Amino acid sequence: MAIKEFSELIKKSQRTILLYPNFKSNISSNRDPNLRLVEAKGLAKAIDLEIVYAEIINVRTPKPSTLLGEGVVSTFTEIISLHQAELVIIDSSLTPIQQRNLEKAWKTKVIDRTGLILEIFGKRAQTAEGRLQVELAALMYQKSRLVRNWTHLERQRGGLGFIGGPGETQLEVDRRLISERIAKIKKELTQVVRTRQLHRKARKRIPYPIVALVGYTNAGKSTLFNSLANADVFAEDLLFATLDPTMRQVSLPSGREIILSDTVGFISELPTQLIAAFRATLEEVLEADVIIHVRDITHPETEHQKEDVLAILKQLEIEVDYNPNLIEVLNKSDLLSSENFLNTQEQDKSHKVLLSALTGDGINNLLKVIETKLASSLKVFTFDIESSNGAALAWLYQHGEILERLDQEEKIYLKVRLSPANWSKYEKEYFKDKKSANFQEISLINEYE
Repeated sequence: MAIKEFSELIKKSQRTILLYPNFKSNISSNRDPNLRLVEAKGLAKAIDLEIVYAEIINVRTPKPSTLLGEGVVSTFTEIISLHQAELVIIDSSLTPIQQRNLEKAWKTKVIDRTGLILEIFGKRAQTAEGRLQVELAALMYQKSRLVRNWTHLERQRGGLGFIGGPGETQLEVDRRLISERIAKIKKELTQVVRTRQLHRKARKRIPYPIVALVGYTNAGKSTLFNSLANADVFAEDLLFATLDPTMRQVSLPSGREIILSDTVGFISELPTQLIAAFRATLEEVLEADVIIHVRDITHPETEHQKEDVLAILKQLEIEVDYNPNLIEVLNKSDLLSSENFLNTQEQDKSHKVLLSALTGDGINNLLKVIETKLASSLKVFTFDIESSNGAALAWLYQHGEILERLDQEEKIYLKVRLSPANWSKYEKEYFKDKKSANFQEISLINEYE
């Protein structure tokens, strides 16, 4: 099924009933179900659905056939009819059988949390890559649910007549078509990944360090990105307001240039299909020299949101338990009371940055921390360069941090902080003629750890 067809399952301003099953046996049941319901409403709001009724349903034992008990299913048959609902959202995962049985009982469309998030991503994707990734995730999701979406799937089609024998059922045909489309998208995404790798190699030749923003959706990543990069990335109080990755060149206070990358927001129970589909995009995080984890410090479940983000980073095989290049930003400090602001500041001043991306308070401190993190992986070298060798001098000023400089008649002595990658680049560029008489123009004197 094409993404266009999938998106047509949900239309703008549909009258929607939202149900959050609160499983008593769930290991995450310590989370406030009311906040989870609020988040689900935010997801629905993101695609302009009209919520006419919302309720938390306590579920002791999930039913294999319908997830919810017979009494609940019967009760909501009346509620759906009363509100003339066109769509029911179950803020949990549904099996294809559960989804089909609920639709039969309620005589209306039913989607689960995964389907809702896929729908949001489908509407928000702007780039060709983003649309391909969403379509891939949607197709993988829909492949097991074909029997639910069409009534004609059990019909049998005749073969072409070349070989004879029974033909394919429509279900088999549709599954085959979906499989073919999935294979085609994967091939196209392979090319996208190859292009992205070429761009990444080009950046490494410069090279600029990569600083990636990650965080729970609506934590303020895009607002922080705009503040740091003087950009105009779409930032609104909506879940998944930003989907496609955005990159900008940013100058640090020292003059050093970095590439700042804004990524898609994370969320609890992010569909595995999306994690897999967006892995190419999230490779920018894998390649990042510094990762900035943006948190909404005012959210009642900010610690749970932190756990969700770190769990996804772990799925991407990023070290989070001890990562010296991971910066935790406690955003929205402007919404804290004076007492909470001081307490948060005192508790976290040693290894976290408290700021307001909206007002700009604390931004300068974050920039200093970024520079410190980048510098921690650098080494200090001393060089003596012929005064006439302006190219080498300019290169070191562009790619390194000049700590000391001493000018004499024929030579310039420099103490420079460089990354290992830049030192390798410098060595290849200027030490390639070691046997020539000109080699003494540039010589490495010493290395300081």
